[in-house]
Amino acid sequence: MEMNWDSLGFDFNPTGGENVRYYFKEGVWGEAQYTTDEYIPVHMSSACLNYGLQAFEGMKAFRGVDGKVRLFRPHAHFNRMSAGARKLCLPMVSEQLFIDSCVEIVRRNLEFLPPYESRAALYVRPVLFGTKPCLTVRAYNEAGFCVFATPVGPYFKEGIHPIDAIINRNQDRSAPLGTGDVKVGGNYASSMLSCQEAHDLGYKAVLYTESIEHRYIEECGAANFIAIKDGHYITPKSPSILPSITNDSLRQIAADKGFVVEQRPIDIAELPTFEECGACGTGAIITPLSNVFDPQTGEKIHYTDETGPVLLDLYNTFQDIQYGRAEDKFGWCVLVE
Repeated sequence: MEMNWDSLGFDFNPTGGENVRYYFKEGVWGEAQYTTDEYIPVHMSSACLNYGLQAFEGMKAFRGVDGKVRLFRPHAHFNRMSAGARKLCLPMVSEQLFIDSCVEIVRRNLEFLPPYESRAALYVRPVLFGTKPCLTVRAYNEAGFCVFATPVGPYFKEGIHPIDAIINRNQDRSAPLGTGDVKVGGNYASSMLSCQEAHDLGYKAVLYTESIEHRYIEECGAANFIAIKDGHYITPKSPSILPSITNDSLRQIAADKGFVVEQRPIDIAELPTFEECGACGTGAIITPLSNVFDPQTGEKIHYTDETGPVLLDLYNTFQDIQYGRAEDKFGWCVLVE
């Protein structure tokens, strides 16, 4: 299948390429099933469809400036999915099976891996889901695990640029001691209404607050929040925030550049004091914020019309590692031979 790399958006782009799935029954994971079928048969009463027993990850593979193919931080993604599996009481594949499956899916879909010059990537998605037909809400020891890949274009076609966000105190994205700290589908379902309302008002992102006092910043859309101030890299700390692998990587890069890295509660009142703000995640890496509107006070906080120098530098350094333009001193990339 011939791909038009320049027209790729950041979304699922069907290729007809291979995916893999495994099934867990009677205490063991079955053999790998490689197929080009994009559909998975699940029972109408399955635990994933009825009770949301589903966890997923998203990582990218890149064709580097040196021609090598790099898969970015699959071990960290395994650790995060394992945490989700524990909370959902789902059986989890071994780390070796997880890594091998992700690498093999990249290898089997190399024809859909965009060239270096395209600034695009191959998005790899592992999914873990409960397959047991059930009506009773309890843990069931039957599951499926699949990995598929799709080529995705750069999140920002014209290069990284700031967006506007609105603070939301009316809908909780997650709650302390809930599932906000794991990557499960229910967290995204709970944010759909507030995202749609924000988009209807002309905002690209929602800045969520914690669910107790609605005073401290949690996440920005489906991404972590980050801020820059006086040589400090600051990001919220809360038991209901997803531990972003992109944020973890950026913190290490920032520390390596001499920044003081802070993970702590961030009061909304601090927003006007920051020099640069943004959201970070796998899709865009960093999305800078231009304006943040607080509907409760009517205040609009303006940061920039162009991407700030610190976030731009962090973004470029991050991409340099992914595309092999800089030394992978942190040992993040797995080479796909």
